[in-house]
Amino acid sequence: MNVPAVSNAVYDPSERDIVYQGNYAQYLVDLDNAHATFNFCGGMMFQLSLSSMLKEYLSNIALESEDLSKHPIIHAASYNKMQSLTDYSQTSNVDNIRYFHGREIRKVVGAAGGRGFVLQLSLSALDGENDKDPEGWTSEEIATYDGWGHDSGRQWRKVKDWEKEGVVGFREKYGEAAYGLHHRFYFHLDAKNHFWLSAEDGCEGFASL
Repeated sequence: MNVPAVSNAVYDPSERDIVYQGNYAQYLVDLDNAHATFNFCGGMMFQLSLSSMLKEYLSNIALESEDLSKHPIIHAASYNKMQSLTDYSQTSNVDNIRYFHGREIRKVVGAAGGRGFVLQLSLSALDGENDKDPEGWTSEEIATYDGWGHDSGRQWRKVKDWEKEGVVGFREKYGEAAYGLHHRFYFHLDAKNHFWLSAEDGCEGFASL
């Protein structure tokens, strides 16, 4: 996997704010384009990977930069746990604005960061099965989601498991050895204005080389 040149605005908070001016839909697309990494748990570098449908969706939203109401919500530093959000509940529901479906995927060939780790975000269906993301959560993942619990007690899936449940393209995109766990994610800043991607179970990381 060839890692492209990365603009300082992807990682530097002050440059990010100048370049994107609140257009976080474009920022997420550019993070994906740059194969940007997030520093989880003090040095576990995960590459951010958007599903093709989510990337297209965000790219379209980014063009509507004057209407930020449709853009992903980036919470203030005081909301540093998903459970602190005012509308939080233990559910699999997401809205592609405040909450997102995602997965931590491991043993990914060529992942940026050198650890084989990827954080994948996908598009939740906006119109039932008519616009289901082929890389998104399966019916089984939605039905059994318990992402507020500890990883050790949850179901990890391999590529063959996702394929059996209907996911398309994972073997080609992440390699046949990949396996992972699905999470709900949200975004927040910290006191130094760094950009954080956080899972429901409290695992989180900030955009960093």
